[in-house]
Amino acid sequence: MLDKRWRDDFERGLKPVGSGLARSGLSPDVLTAAGLVFAAATAVTVAVGEFRWGLLLLALSALPDVLDGAVAKASGRASARGAFFDSVADRVADASVLGGVAWHLSVTQGGGAPVLAFAVAALAMLVSYERARAESLGFSGKGGLMERAERLLLLGIALLVPTLLVPILWVMLVLTGLTAVQRFALVWRQGTPRVPRDRWMTWRDLRDIASSGPTFRRADGTEVARHRPALRPRRERRRPPVR
Repeated sequence: MLDKRWRDDFERGLKPVGSGLARSGLSPDVLTAAGLVFAAATAVTVAVGEFRWGLLLLALSALPDVLDGAVAKASGRASARGAFFDSVADRVADASVLGGVAWHLSVTQGGGAPVLAFAVAALAMLVSYERARAESLGFSGKGGLMERAERLLLLGIALLVPTLLVPILWVMLVLTGLTAVQRFALVWRQGTPRVPRDRWMTWRDLRDIASSGPTFRRADGTEVARHRPALRPRRERRRPPVR
């Protein structure tokens, strides 16, 4: 949702920063790798219960992920290989951070709480897969209530207020599931073949049939012969002879 509304404006604002980093010789792949390292550090700090440090490292892991695209465009190094590396790094980072959350919940609460974090991670992977598969088939798979930016934002709020961790995970679970359904429906509609209009009769066609003679004109202007059902001759009832 945030990606769809503000991504273009955000990228325009980061263009000068990307140009400056590109002139310094910084590679976008290095930024992507740095974000992956920060994500792993976030997972460790969250697992041991250091949520404030985890929040800081989470923000540091998101920053290189935002800047690597701007640097790639400014330096002319944008490539399919870099896009693949960035996508894989994002999935590994998401799984690592939510794995750290699951580890912390297994130590502090136990029961089914760790499964909640793993369920959010599984649905997040499904949402990402739907977009990747749709784009490989030539469709658009973007959009939804809970994309990666929203997940990071809610997770940051949970790290800031640890008492809200489990309720926020429930919210993430529901909204990520709805996002998976939204993307499935979006791609399904794009992949559904459309029946040509002339194969179906519109209500205007039916009106023309009722008001026309031997022929009627469709809504698209073509004239079609009107077929009347053959009428059966009425059988005369024989009257009994008068006696």
